[in-house]
Amino acid sequence: MTSTAPDKSGAGAAHPEHLGHVIFIAAAAAMGGFLFGYDSAVINGTVEAIRSRYDIGSAALAQVIAIALIGCAIGAATAGRIADRIGRIRCMQISAVLFTISAVGSSLPFALYDLAFWRVIGGFAIGMASVIGPAYIAEVAPPAYRGRLGSFQQAAIVVGIAVSQLVNWGILNAADGDQRGQLMGLEAWQVMLGVMVIPAVLYGLLSFAIPESPRFLISAGRDKRAREVLKEVEGDRIDLDARVAEIEHAMKSEHKSTFKDLLGGSFFFKPIVWIGIGLSVFQQFVGINVAFYYSSTLWQSVGVDPTESFFYSFTTSIINIIGTVIAMIFVDRIGRRPLALIGSVGMVIGLGFEAWAFSFDLVDGKLPATQGWIALIAAHVFVLFFALSWGVVVWVFLGEMFPNRIRAAALGVAASAQWIANWAITASFPSLADWNLSATYVIYTVFAALSIPFVLKYVKETKGKTLEEMG
Repeated sequence: MTSTAPDKSGAGAAHPEHLGHVIFIAAAAAMGGFLFGYDSAVINGTVEAIRSRYDIGSAALAQVIAIALIGCAIGAATAGRIADRIGRIRCMQISAVLFTISAVGSSLPFALYDLAFWRVIGGFAIGMASVIGPAYIAEVAPPAYRGRLGSFQQAAIVVGIAVSQLVNWGILNAADGDQRGQLMGLEAWQVMLGVMVIPAVLYGLLSFAIPESPRFLISAGRDKRAREVLKEVEGDRIDLDARVAEIEHAMKSEHKSTFKDLLGGSFFFKPIVWIGIGLSVFQQFVGINVAFYYSSTLWQSVGVDPTESFFYSFTTSIINIIGTVIAMIFVDRIGRRPLALIGSVGMVIGLGFEAWAFSFDLVDGKLPATQGWIALIAAHVFVLFFALSWGVVVWVFLGEMFPNRIRAAALGVAASAQWIANWAITASFPSLADWNLSATYVIYTVFAALSIPFVLKYVKETKGKTLEEMG
């Protein structure tokens, strides 16, 4: 909850003398986002090898891919309480250790259930990182730079996705295009999963080089250290006593929202909570994570060479970064709602053309040339319009749209709905694709189209409004 106490500390206009150091702190915390993106997408390069290695069908394969999302939900649900008890930095370090353990275990599995277990551990780390990174950056960043520094998390996620695809492509080339080819005594897909040890260890090391959140330090009674950190990140010109008093006042006046606060209305939850859940579900039901979990398999299924399919996955990730940058530039200029509508229209077009292209029969195991190129271009169009709209806008909406008194609890429910929707799409795609790939993309197209009237009727613009104006 945002305090309504007047700002007497000068923090709102604070400009740290060592902005580079503040940027380093935010970037180090955002390494959790990088690992979030990397771990989410690295599985893309291993799907067919896992299917071959363990001789499993699409349904079982989907569960191994999607099971990490169960860990994500648990990690996200528990991270806040862990961070409040032992601190944000310790929480980051636990996440880094879990990432490292997951990378090693996933690269050296002795059975399918063993691989699934390590995927859950990695998912738990993802869930923790998805909560702790943004929270820490918001608490440490000087108010004058909070928006820009807060965007580091999303930027790190999309960069992590792109880097994982590039690394996978490089490893596949080194293995002569064979996901099960031998590299360093392991199969190529095992190396892909094991390489995550490097950024995981780096994340852990960086966590020792950044300060604890002043908010946590004050809650733990360590006011002296909190003053040192505030001086370090906000400069000498602020009134440290007033700044500490401001934080203490905000913490005392906060309402700890609970699940009970969300109940009401004619359908269990308050209407605003359902709108948040709707945004989360639509964000996932357009099938965006199919592009990051299964794109290599998808392209191979329509006749693209494995090495080329990995390269196309990498180019898709670059488009994702470009779209995210566009969203970061325009979300405060043209508003959240218009950007969401633009994205929905673009996604309908991209997904519709993909559905059309995949409706054609394969010739010699490949799509006809025209349909193949249209499918490839349409996939990039879809990812671009998602990234410049729903990929960023939904998180902005969820952070702004709820009344102060229920914000934390409502955001938790909406985020949980997002993980569940993510799991549903991830777990169902292989079986749906085996049934009818074109019809699968028609389903995603329908959800993209339905998001347009949903936004027009239910979602209100939050641009330029204070959090207190949300009710």
